[in-house]
Amino acid sequence: MAGSISVKRSLIEKSNATVVAVTAGACFAVVFCVVAGLSLLGQFSYQSRIIGADKKALKQLQHNVEATRNLETSYAAFTGTPTNIIGGDPHGTGPQDGSNTKIVLDALPSRYDYPALATSLEHVLSSQSVQIQSITGTDDAVNQVSNQSSTAPAPQPMPFQLVVLGNYSSIQNVVRALERSVRPFQVQTMELAGDQSQLTLTITAQTYWQPAVALNTPTETIK
Repeated sequence: MAGSISVKRSLIEKSNATVVAVTAGACFAVVFCVVAGLSLLGQFSYQSRIIGADKKALKQLQHNVEATRNLETSYAAFTGTPTNIIGGDPHGTGPQDGSNTKIVLDALPSRYDYPALATSLEHVLSSQSVQIQSITGTDDAVNQVSNQSSTAPAPQPMPFQLVVLGNYSSIQNVVRALERSVRPFQVQTMELAGDQSQLTLTITAQTYWQPAVALNTPTETIK
């Protein structure tokens, strides 16, 4: 009798152990499936964002390619005119000549260059039958280094002063030459001294340069 009870108890304990093992295995399987499912869901969501970003980038790239073609067409039309925007010959070498693109670049340089400005002024004045007494200004190249490029450039002033000596007619020609110059000159003060045969013209003025546009290419991390 005692032996029969011992056998039954042993079978019950074995059965309980089996139930516990099966339950533990089932719980492990459920937890594993949940964790794996969440991981797969996260990967699917991430891949969906990657695909969406790729499609957006491709669409922008196609738009940029089309815009580039339009820009090339507009550039060719702008620089290929038979007469430039100031009435000169695009292929000539005179003061009013040159292609439209050259005129634009000369009118508003993309780099600060005071020596080039002084040379340009000397070239304009030397053809007006006047004696150049002085061309002065402050070479601010060191302080302008930080302005060499910008995502939103704005014209920057370059002040200068010039003094020339000539008769009344040649002084008039100097003023007209500055007015007709490809490069814009903003006259702030103008002083005349002497008589019609010998006049001294002192001009305080400024011209401009504009930093080049910096291309900002941002990067995006997809999480």
